[in-house]
Order: sequence, then structure tokens, then C-alpha cells
Amino acid sequence: MNGGPILEQIAKGDGLALCASGSWTARFAPALEQIVSDAEKLTGSRPHIFIDVSEVSKLDTFGAWLIERLRRSLTNGGAEAEIAGLSANYSSLVDEVRRVQPATAPQAKPSPLTGTLDLIGRSVFGVGATVIALVGMIGAVLAALARVIRNPSRFRFTSMVHHLEQVCWNAVPIVVLITFLIGCIVAQQGIFHFRQFGADVFVVDMLGVLVLRELGVLLVAIMVAGRSGSAYTAELGSMKMREEIDALRTMGFDPIEVLILPRMIALVIGLPILTFLGGIAALYGGGLVAWTYGGVDPEAFLARLRDAISINHFTVGMLKAPVMAAVIGIVACVEGLAVQGSAESLGQHTTSSVVKGIFFVIVMDGVFAIFFAAIGI
Repeated sequence: MNGGPILEQIAKGDGLALCASGSWTARFAPALEQIVSDAEKLTGSRPHIFIDVSEVSKLDTFGAWLIERLRRSLTNGGAEAEIAGLSANYSSLVDEVRRVQPATAPQAKPSPLTGTLDLIGRSVFGVGATVIALVGMIGAVLAALARVIRNPSRFRFTSMVHHLEQVCWNAVPIVVLITFLIGCIVAQQGIFHFRQFGADVFVVDMLGVLVLRELGVLLVAIMVAGRSGSAYTAELGSMKMREEIDALRTMGFDPIEVLILPRMIALVIGLPILTFLGGIAALYGGGLVAWTYGGVDPEAFLARLRDAISINHFTVGMLKAPVMAAVIGIVACVEGLAVQGSAESLGQHTTSSVVKGIFFVIVMDGVFAIFFAAIGI
């Protein structure tokens, strides 16, 4: 039969047979929709319902889906619905349609309070995971350092020197330039405001203490976090994406010892050097502005600087530098090893490395400020 679609109802004992015939294709979509909708109302009328499709002359995906929809509707209504008489030509099509899962009902939109609590919980969980990862990396680096101390031949000195060149030597121009400009700006603003009280010379005291104790090391650490920390994360992340780190483990090498320890040592050595050079550049810039803008002679500037600062100010700044370097390196390496196999993940973790590195640097500076104030330095 090649006519339109038909669905006849034939009672068989306590069951019911729905005999389909004709063409069940998208061409007869309106008629098929009406036929199936009427048949779905038979839900619960009989315990056993057979859908006989042996007389169906043509069947496409649309018709197969309607037959499957009818079967599911009758089954959900409590009847035992089965499809019978399916020819070999259409069996694969019906089986494929049957594997399609029904769309799930849209979930109710959570209340603002629930959404806020969920966001807070996820944030706290993320902070906890970050802290655990940082502590784990610290332990791994210390263990690798202990192995290297016991057996110095394991240390990759050439790699450390290479990274020291990248972290320290290549960063000298930009660090000196920025700290010089910051010193100029601080001195100019200090003179501008102190001049109202006739205290131009006190800008030397402010500049010396601020640069050597706080601003110098903090500014250099932030620049290193943005420059070298992001580079560490990108390098390790690229190695992770190319499975080079897994290859090192397969060959029996410890990635912490081979890749991370030389970078950490280079950073711990390089940041104090950059801090010292940055502090000198900032003082030079401040002295130049004090001379040209404030009228403070270089001899008077140096004499006042010797009276205003002590070795403690210099020591405090230099003690902060290696600790901040270690924090930047740990954060950068943790983020680098957390990269997954996509460029998007690499970008996200590189950005996260810079943000977290700067955040922890500022936190450590606050901790040092409280500690040194408590011991009177």
C-alpha cells in the first residue's frame, strides 16, 4: 500500500494491536501527528499493546520517530508496548531513533541566595585546592633540593645559569627604567606637597625609607611575577600539553628536579639582585628630580640620605626579596603543571599565575611589615 498513513485498532483478547500501514514519511506530517496524538490517548486502556508496522510501505526518520514516540508514550502510561513486524530495511533506522534520549526537563532557576552560597562554596573549595597544591609543590621542591644537596652532581647548573640570564640579566633594563621613573615620580610628588610646609629636604627621608624598605622590592617583585612568573607557567604548560613532562617521568627523571628546581634557584638568586639595582635606580631618579625640581644639591641629598636611613632598611628589603621570589616561582610552577591539553587552558593558567603571584607578593609584604614592626626593625 503506497497511500497515506493509516493506524487501525484491532482488539486481541486483553491486548490491543495498532496496525500501521501506508507511507509514514515527512510528506504526511500533519496526518501522522494527528494519528499518533489520537493513539497516545489509549494509554492505560489495555495492558498489552502491539504496534504492527509490517504493512508500512515507506518509512523515514520522521515516521520512525513518531512510532517510537508512540511506544514511549504508551509505555509511560503503564502498558507493555512493543513494535512488531519491523522489516529488515527499517530496523536499523528505528533502532537508531530508539537510542535518542528524551530531553530532560529544564531545571528550576535557583534562588539568588542559593546561587550566592553555591558561589561562595566553590570559591572556598578553589582556595583550599590552591593552598594544597602550593604546599605540595613546596614539599616536592624541598625534597628535590635535599637530593641535590646529598648528590651535587644531580644539579643542572647549566639550566640554572640559563634561567638566571632570562630572569635577571635580561630583565635589568626594564627594571632599572621603571624603578628610575617611580623614584622620579615619588620625589616630585613629595617635593610638591612638602614645599607647602617648607620641608623640601624631608623628601629624601621618605624616598630612602620607601624605596629601600617597601616600594623597591615590592615593585620589582610585581614586575618579575608578570614577566618571569608568566614565562615559567607558559613554558611548563607547553611541555605539559606536548606530554614532555610525562616523557621525562617515563625515562626515569624527576620533573621537579629537572625543570622546576633550576628555575626556582635562578629566581631566588635573581630577584635580590634586581631589587638592589632597582633600589639604586630609584634613589638616583629621586635624587635627580630633587636636584632639578626641588633645588636640593646632590651633596645635601647624599648627606641627608645617610642620616635618614640605616642598614636595617636595606636589610629588610633584601630579606624580603628571596622569599617573594620563592612564592612567585611556586605559584608559577603549580599553575604551569595544572595546564590541560588546550590553548585556552594555557592562557587561563598563565593569567592566573600572574594574578596569584602578585596577590601573594602583596600578602607576604604585609606579613613582613607586621613581623618587622613587632620586633622593632
